[in-house]
Order: sequence, then C-alpha cells, then structure tokens
Amino acid sequence: MSDNPATPQPGQVIAHLGKSLAVEGSDGNVLTCHTLRQLGSVAVGDRVLWEACGDGQGRVIKILPRSNVLTRPAHGGKTRPVAANLHQVLVVLAPVPTPDFLLVDQIFAICESRDIGLGLVFNKLDLFDGAAEVETALCEYAAIGYPVYRISVHGRIGTDALQSALQGKVSMLSGQSGVGKSSISRMLLSEHNIRIGEVSSASGLGRHTTTTATLYHLAGGGDLIDSPGVAIFGLADMNAGLLAQGYREFQPYIARCRFNDCLHTRDHGCAVVGAVQQNLISAERYQRYVKLLERLPSR
Repeated sequence: MSDNPATPQPGQVIAHLGKSLAVEGSDGNVLTCHTLRQLGSVAVGDRVLWEACGDGQGRVIKILPRSNVLTRPAHGGKTRPVAANLHQVLVVLAPVPTPDFLLVDQIFAICESRDIGLGLVFNKLDLFDGAAEVETALCEYAAIGYPVYRISVHGRIGTDALQSALQGKVSMLSGQSGVGKSSISRMLLSEHNIRIGEVSSASGLGRHTTTTATLYHLAGGGDLIDSPGVAIFGLADMNAGLLAQGYREFQPYIARCRFNDCLHTRDHGCAVVGAVQQNLISAERYQRYVKLLERLPSR
C-alpha cells in the first residue's frame, strides 16, 4: 500500500460483497471498498482508483475507462453492469443436455456488438457419440472463424489447448446448466489460491456474501470471471441492426442489401437472404437469427 493513505491508488474490482466491493490493489492485497454515490454501479473487472479511509477499508473514487461491459436487468426496466474489460466469452456446450444453439447465437451476437472475443468449448467429449447435427453445427462455427475447443475435464482431453487460450486474457465461461462450467472452473483454478478465500478474509463478511460475479487469477496467467446464469446476455440493449451485425457471416452482405433498414427476412433485394439461398450462409444459423429477431423488445 502507499505510504500516503490519501493518495489515490489503482486497483481492480474482483467481487461484490453486499453493498461493498472487494478491490485488489496493485500490490496484490485485497480490501473492501464502498463507492462514491455519483459514480454509479461498478462492475467486476473494472479498473478503478481508490483511496484508503481507515480500518483496512477503502473508497472507490473513479472508474477508469472500460473497453466493454456486460449488463443484467435491474429494477424499473434498467440494467446494471456485471463484468467489464473482457477479452473473451467462451460458451460451454456438451452432448448432454442437448446443445441450445439458439442460446449460443444470442450470446455471440451480444458479445460481437460489444467487441468481445468468442469461442466454443465442447465439454464431455468422452460422452459424444458423433451426432451429425451437433458435429455440423460445431464445424459451422469453426468455418466462420470461431475457435472450438473439444475437451473432457474428467479425461483431461484437450484441456491444455483451452488453458493456453486463456493465458493473458480476461475470460468468462457461459452456457446452459449442466454442461460442466463448474467442473471446468475447478480444473482451471485447482493449482492456484482461489481469490474468494482472500476476499472473505479481507472483508470479514464470510464466504457466501459474494454475488453476481467474481474474478479469479489463473495460475498460468490471465483472469477468469465467474458469473452465475445467463441473464447478462439478454436482448434488452439490442436492436435489429446490432443483431444482424452480430452474425459475423452476414457482415459482407449487409451493405449490399437494397434498403438500409433491411431486416434480412422478407425484404426485397436482401443480399443476406440471397446468400442463404446460395448456401453461402448456414440456413440453420439464419433461422436462429429470425427467431432472435422476433424476440427483440423493439423492432
């Protein structure tokens, strides 16, 4: 810590603790902080400036510029930030439960609109029977440039490649319940002191006081933000234009559409529909786009 407690110091928010925050200073120590009310909501992963205010406590006085932020619904139709400054979101799938590729596309479109990198983790590879529909879908994502990591945590198949992909990056795992996200997290964090122990010790609030998200440091370098549920990937902040741009393979064709406000469904002169008809765009991915378009809060 600085010799002058009044000097603003850099830190990173690693967890929410009730109405307080766990902030890690540049020296690696963790302390609880409250925030100035005018700052608004702070997200896990935020880089901040804080100042000491006695008794091992601190006060966040500034949120440093974010490269991106994921939000979740809040009261009154508003949203609140959950995780910031992410390099990538990896969506976890497995043979069981049946992969929900509509959810995958929704998460991908939202992250594309926020300039967050993406990849797929196909877990429980030892249980995969080679189902053609699943294999085709995985290959389609790979063909449009998304990395696909095929792994088995229990068999330690493919896990080295996944760990390499996380090095030096701030990452988040997401996906359906039951696909093994917790098992993957435990595997990634098994050789390193889990930060929640330090958070609880520093705060005195106990192990179960963290909510919404927690940032952990990986032994091989990089950070993993653990956030429960998929509410942060809702469509509240999306519109038709952002959704279409979120389908990476649509992008070369969007500018060729006859109308600037083309929804890429029944619009005359739509280059995206033309590309689907010519098998240049996956018909399955396109049909999922149409379903998500219908779910948008306003069109």
